[in-house]
Amino acid sequence: MLNQNVLALGKKRSTIREIFEFGNQRAKIVGRENVFDFSIGNPNVPAPDSVQQAICDIINTQSPAAVHGYTSAQGTEDSRTAIAESLNARFGTDYSAKNLYLTVGAAASISICFKALTASPEDEFIVFAPYFPEYQVFIEHGSGAKCVLIPAQVQDFQINFEEFERKLSPHTKGVVINSPNNPSGVVYSDETICRLSALLNTKAEEYGHPIYLISDEPYREIIYDGIEVPFIAPKYKNTLVCYSYSKSLSLPGERIGYVLVPNTVENFEDVYAAVCGAGRVLGYVCAPALFQQVIARCAADTADLSVYEENRKLLFEGLTSMGYNCIKPEGAFYLFPQTLEANDYAFCERAKKYDLLLVPGADFGAPGHMRISYCVQTETVQRALPLFEKLAKEYGL
Repeated sequence: MLNQNVLALGKKRSTIREIFEFGNQRAKIVGRENVFDFSIGNPNVPAPDSVQQAICDIINTQSPAAVHGYTSAQGTEDSRTAIAESLNARFGTDYSAKNLYLTVGAAASISICFKALTASPEDEFIVFAPYFPEYQVFIEHGSGAKCVLIPAQVQDFQINFEEFERKLSPHTKGVVINSPNNPSGVVYSDETICRLSALLNTKAEEYGHPIYLISDEPYREIIYDGIEVPFIAPKYKNTLVCYSYSKSLSLPGERIGYVLVPNTVENFEDVYAAVCGAGRVLGYVCAPALFQQVIARCAADTADLSVYEENRKLLFEGLTSMGYNCIKPEGAFYLFPQTLEANDYAFCERAKKYDLLLVPGADFGAPGHMRISYCVQTETVQRALPLFEKLAKEYGL
């Protein structure tokens, strides 16, 4: 017999996938240039020149086994050392190769952490809305634990501490944060992080076991207006950091990232061993050898991210001038406005009439909103604004 939970999950079509398929169908009919797809967070800027140079150099100078062969399960020591040194230079930390496990992207990193930390079906992981929808899947189906959702604090999308404190329990094994946030673009303030850390320390002492903080940070480098993204690990000792180079180096299809397990984590050696074991159980051993070497050389670099800042400005100023209500993103490449009717699914369906492909906020745990991914050509944003205005006029704005 097939695993019925996995089978049902495979058959379930997400809203984002349905929108993507609709967009492809519409593109065939009216021309792709007339379909304004803001549904997929797929970076569209070129990787930096350093990445191209590294690829060519590695391929031309290394043996085939070094470029395409297996590495150690957690990644080569040279690559892990280079990443650790880059983090140390940036954040004043003291990491080494032993603190890093290289993965095939952030989804693998997060899945591994949930799997590594889950010891019982009673274990709970807390997730703050709005959140990346797969968190719930990774927790419940990937690790067999319970996902506890905290409603969004919609006025600023910082943590809803009142509800969070109410749902903390002795079963709480971990808490997930994502800052800069997908889908809101909000960055958790230093005040929020300090309050979160203090609360987790208090509850961990009360419950008699550590509560792990899983910090999902693929958008760490995409920030605006001089905002500083707090590096979480030094602020809370039981932090595991999940990272991907998909966004910073514009390499989503190469699937390369890491789990960072700092020395400060209680029972460090056991936790790191559990991460290694979870990677093996889930089939995430041996990240791509070529790109292990590439990121070792380019860990401190980023793609030219300025196009995202321009798109953010155009969309935020354009939509708010039309009457849409939206918190200004501080990072990532998403806008998360309120929809112009309570039913966000109905609103996004109506937007399709103008070939605007948007994702309902309910998919991210925040009904009454829509996610707009602005990692697209600036011309696409400019040409879409009059259509957003037509849509707004249907609602009397």
